[in-house]
Amino acid sequence: MYSQKVLDHFRNPRNVGRMDNPDGVGKVGNPVCGDVMVMYLKIKNDIIEDAMFETFGCGAAIATSSIATELIKGKPIHEAQNITNKAVVEALDGLPPAKMHCSVLAEEAVKSAIEDYEKKRNEGEGKPAESA
Repeated sequence: MYSQKVLDHFRNPRNVGRMDNPDGVGKVGNPVCGDVMVMYLKIKNDIIEDAMFETFGCGAAIATSSIATELIKGKPIHEAQNITNKAVVEALDGLPPAKMHCSVLAEEAVKSAIEDYEKKRNEGEGKPAESA
């Protein structure tokens, strides 16, 4: 049913936990299945230096979160925000059809964390100009 990569990332998730002082945080959930993902990013010079996650859900949700962090670490923001659920599934050597929504959540969590980072960055840049 599950590939060896899915089982490995479920049993030995990479980059799991809460990040202190993240530059971007994305929280997404699926009310139907109850899965919730929180993605944390550290970004320097538009490169994702670190990515961590907290996921409350099934094994596939944990595995997709784990592989998503691996796929984006070290990547420029513009590359990471183009991650697709298809890329997540391919990196895990597939998911059962009933678990494909987990890969969508992983994609959405990454994009949400990047959007949060960009919003914070833009607000930070806008403040001095407004007071001038």
